[in-house]
Amino acid sequence: MAIEKRFYFAPWEKAYQRIATPFEEFIHRQTTTGILLMTCAVIALIIANTPLLEPYDKLLHMRVGFFAGNWRIEHNVHHWINDGLMTIFFFVVGLEIKREILTGDLSNPKNAVLPVAAAIGGMVVPALFYYMVNRDGLGDGGWGIPMATDIAFAVGVMALLGSRVPRSLLTFLVALAIVDDLGAVTVIALFYTDEVNLTYLGAAVLITAFMYMLNLMGIRRSLPYFLFAIVLWIVMEGSGVHATIAGIFAAWTIPAYSRFTPSVFSNEVRSILDRFDEHGEDGKPLINNPKQAGLAWKMGHAYDLGVSPLQRLETGLHIPSTYLVIPLFALANAAIPLDMNSIASAMTDPIALGIIFGLVGGKLVGIAGVVWVLQKMGIGVLPEGVNIKHVVGAGFVAGIGFTMSIFISELAFQWDGEIVVVAKMGILFASLIAGICGYVWLRFFTEPANK
Repeated sequence: MAIEKRFYFAPWEKAYQRIATPFEEFIHRQTTTGILLMTCAVIALIIANTPLLEPYDKLLHMRVGFFAGNWRIEHNVHHWINDGLMTIFFFVVGLEIKREILTGDLSNPKNAVLPVAAAIGGMVVPALFYYMVNRDGLGDGGWGIPMATDIAFAVGVMALLGSRVPRSLLTFLVALAIVDDLGAVTVIALFYTDEVNLTYLGAAVLITAFMYMLNLMGIRRSLPYFLFAIVLWIVMEGSGVHATIAGIFAAWTIPAYSRFTPSVFSNEVRSILDRFDEHGEDGKPLINNPKQAGLAWKMGHAYDLGVSPLQRLETGLHIPSTYLVIPLFALANAAIPLDMNSIASAMTDPIALGIIFGLVGGKLVGIAGVVWVLQKMGIGVLPEGVNIKHVVGAGFVAGIGFTMSIFISELAFQWDGEIVVVAKMGILFASLIAGICGYVWLRFFTEPANK
């Protein structure tokens, strides 16, 4: 007797059947990003120190553009990566910030006090540390560089420690890093903008307002937001404010709540399933049963209305952001010469020293110091299973500032490529020191989470 075939699996499909919580998916995504970032950074370093550097530079400086009648927009490949593709990264960051504020730890004032305060301390103190070293030199404008934490690398370091790190510490670090991202975006918008074109900026405000009106009207399809986000990026490009900020603004207009409440969604799906079963024919695949196929499509539509656009976009865009945008950014920006002369020169340069001082020392003092003071004052509550020793480890790990720090260095010193290289070298060394210190501290100076 033939056995009825119940499932149709693609070759690798079974490997992806495990159901994970949104937070588990987020952590897995950030860990994967950290691994890819490290790999691409190493590849870029190899390119920078081999004969491949010349064709690499030619490729990055090749100009690419779009033309329509008299309208044209043209930039080199490096600009398209940093100002174009990185908008996708900023859009995902914006979605993460909005989700965390609405439903995460930052939605509860009691839980949000410490990570928000720690994030502020972790931005202000590193900037002050940097400025103390560079207040009278060419590098005084780079104070924003050590303010940033690379959430992917930071989560990746903690993931290496496995169960030794309390899960609640990971949650604390993620909340802190998301506030840190918001701070970095604000700094870029306010302090790393040369000239503002008020006409274009006004157009950007109107487009953002219209996108929010789509939200208020209950438009939950992604296409209208996508089209207006492209227009928003174009006008932001002309406004003088960094174009990637368009990604943040667009993300904040995306509807965060679904059309259906959980109970209505359950009833709707059950009703469709009942009718689906009524029209079933044994052994007949779905493609040969138009009534069932129509009901399956209707079920998919119900699912679209049962899951918020914010959740759907955040999940859907993590693949291009993780596997395309971030690796390309690392490849395009981490090519740094590492001969002994350049290393020795950089390590005596106040810009690199200020970045190392800020990311390693400033982050630690700003984060752990603020939490310790607030705890002594009886303000805020640390997550269950987390103590001040864990926070010290998080302060070290938060000193890994790769992606956003490199991004800000390109803006701060865009007038001098040699200074950018020095700044990037400082970022790489600081991130390496911070990562090693954080791992060693959490591995040997804290109690395992399962004890």
